[in-house]
Amino acid sequence: MTVMSIARFERFFRAAGGLDVDKSDLKRYSDFVDAKLYDLLTVAQATAKANGRDVIRTCDLPITKGLQESIHHFRKIDQEVELKPILEQLATHPALDRTPDEETEAAYPDIIGGLSLALAQSFKILHPDVKNPQTQHWDEARAVFDLLL
Repeated sequence: MTVMSIARFERFFRAAGGLDVDKSDLKRYSDFVDAKLYDLLTVAQATAKANGRDVIRTCDLPITKGLQESIHHFRKIDQEVELKPILEQLATHPALDRTPDEETEAAYPDIIGGLSLALAQSFKILHPDVKNPQTQHWDEARAVFDLLL
């Protein structure tokens, strides 16, 4: 990730949750994004299969009300931070039995953005005074997301 990308990543987490993340948090963040996108796509794949389709559509993704609100809020923040181009690079998906259609793949950056916003806010909910999340904080937040997604 370029220096400019790291700066945007840092600005996003400051705007989203008042957090100071740094270059060392990028790996944890990338792992989180990969895992959660995969989880969403796994459920979407099952939905597409149950509906007799060979492709995954956006409506197959299990987007909850809270995640949808986070996506909308991310879009507002992203107008200032401009993180979406970076998220497009992160938005890859593993091989699946069903292939996502173009509309679904185009939605990945916003979905990842919404997950990222929810992640930043979860740090503050779990630890209101945290400024610089440590490994323990990342592990706890991820455990909550694993429980719900």
